[in-house]
Amino acid sequence: MRFVEINIEGVLISPFVPLMVLAFAITMGLRVIAAEFGWLRHVWHPALLEFSVFLIVLTATVLIFGNLRIYN
Repeated sequence: MRFVEINIEGVLISPFVPLMVLAFAITMGLRVIAAEFGWLRHVWHPALLEFSVFLIVLTATVLIFGNLRIYN
């Protein structure tokens, strides 16, 4: 797994930034689904759950996109 910087108009952006944006969007989608079904009412600390889900989704996106070799 090898990530290289993304060059946008001379500004180097970490390849981790788009993956974080994607993970955040997926997490917000999962949050809407969980709120719709009422699952967040049964959680002791909803913010902690959301952060944990974000980290899991971020890890999955890094592993998936790292193996696709699109950043080489």
